[in-house]
Parts: sequence; structure tokens; C-alpha cells
Amino acid sequence: MLALLWHGITSRKKSDQYLEYLKEKGVKDHVGTVGTKGVYVLRRIEGDKAHFLIISLWNSFSSIGKFAGKDIDRAVYYPQDKDYLLELEPSVQHYERLHRQP
Repeated sequence: MLALLWHGITSRKKSDQYLEYLKEKGVKDHVGTVGTKGVYVLRRIEGDKAHFLIISLWNSFSSIGKFAGKDIDRAVYYPQDKDYLLELEPSVQHYERLHRQP
């Protein structure tokens, strides 16, 4: 199993709106892709900024490619992201799950 990690920053004022937008777009697309095993959306408020971390779990790199396209290291963005995000970070990170403790 693999984990895909994406990070983005919004203003604190827009963070609740952005969460709803994330659930309607990015999370929905993650979950709707064959091979995804789940999605976590995390938020940390730091002063006037809100950091978002999406962790999605996948069966394989080819499953990630069904969501992300050929370059699975490149972050996927939607047209309205520019209305919320302070910058568009260019890449994501991938990790292998080596151990699971229930």
C-alpha cells in the first residue's frame, strides 16, 4: 500500500470554505478512482494561515496514475484552487506503508 501526501496553505479566513471545496472536488475524485483505499484531510491553523494536508491511500503507483496522470509526482490542481491557495506547490510525496498496527 502507498500513501500520497499533498500540502497546501490558505488564509485562515477561507479555510472552512476551502475544506468544503476540497470535499466536493479533490476528495471526491480521489475516492472515485479505482485503487484508492481512503482519504484523510488534516488542517493546522497557524496564525492567519491554515495548512492542509491530504493523505490518500492507494493500492499501487498505477492506481495513483489513474487519478494524477502520467507524472504522479506532480500535484493535481483544479481551476478554483487559485482562489483559495496562497501558492500552488508543484509536487506531492509518496510513501510505502511498511507496517500497520491496529
